[in-house]
Amino acid sequence: MQNYVFMTDSDSDLPFDIAEQRNIPVVRMPYMLDGVEYFDDNGRTGREKELFDRMRKGATPVTSLLPTAAYLEYFEPILAEKDLLFLAFSSQMSATINNIFEAREELLKRYPERKFIVVDTLSISYPQTLLILRAHDMYMKGEPMEAVADWVTNNRLRAHAWLTVDDLVYLKRGGRVSATSAIFGSMLDIKPILTLTKAGKLEAVGKVQGRKKALRTIVDRVAENIEKPEEQEVIILHGDAEEDALLLKDMLTARIPELAGARPHMIGAVIGSHCGPGTLSCCFMGRERPV
Repeated sequence: MQNYVFMTDSDSDLPFDIAEQRNIPVVRMPYMLDGVEYFDDNGRTGREKELFDRMRKGATPVTSLLPTAAYLEYFEPILAEKDLLFLAFSSQMSATINNIFEAREELLKRYPERKFIVVDTLSISYPQTLLILRAHDMYMKGEPMEAVADWVTNNRLRAHAWLTVDDLVYLKRGGRVSATSAIFGSMLDIKPILTLTKAGKLEAVGKVQGRKKALRTIVDRVAENIEKPEEQEVIILHGDAEEDALLLKDMLTARIPELAGARPHMIGAVIGSHCGPGTLSCCFMGRERPV
C-alpha cells in the first residue's frame, strides 16, 4: 500500500464511477443555478442534462471559488495519516489554486513531517482526466509521489482539447469573446475553434462558418496532433448534444481508421456552465500543444 494519497478535483470531469473504482478522492467544485448551490458530482446524479435544459431556457449558472477552509476540510484528514499528491486543474482558469496553496501551507505547519505536492496540470475537464488516469496507473504500480508528479509535469502539455460551442453568448460571459463578436458571430453562424494552450488557457485559435465545418476542423486538428491513435480512445465531450457527438465519432473514425476508439461523454456541470449546451470537444493525448 502506498504511503501517500492520490487526489484531484471535479473540474477534471473524472467520472464518479471511475473515481470510486480507483479509490481517488475528489474535491467537489460548487456552482449556483437559480439561487441554489450544487457541487459537481461528475455524473452521479445526472444533473448535467438538467443544467443544459435550463440554460437553453435562459438560466445563467454561476461558478465560484472553493474557499481555503473547504480545502482544509478535504486535506487535513488525509495529511493526519499520509502524504498527499493533488492534481489540480489549470491555474490559468481560476484563482482557486491560491486557496489550495494557502491550505497546503497551513497544513504543513500542523503536520511538518508530511509531504504535500500540488501539481498544476495546465488542463481542465477530460484532458486533466487523461493525465489523472495515466498518473494513477503509476501510483497503483507503487511509483513514488515525486516520480508521479514529475511525469504529470513533463507530459501535461500533451493533453489536448479541441472544441467548438453552439452559442457564443456563454463565451462572452466568460470573457473569451467580446459582446460585439458574440452578436455578429451568432447572426452569421460563426463557430469558434478553441484549444488548451501551452500556458494552460482556453483560447480561440480560429473561426469557421457553420457547425459542420467546425466539426471537420476539429477532426483535422485531432489528426494533426494525436500520437499512437491505435493505442488510445478519443473522448468526445458534449453539452447534451449526443447526436452531434456520434456524428463527430463517425467523422473521427473515418479520418483516422487506426484509432482505437472514440467515446461520447457528457461535460460536467461546472465546465458546462462556462461553455453551454451544444459544446463539442475532442480530448486525447498527442504531441505538445501547438499554441
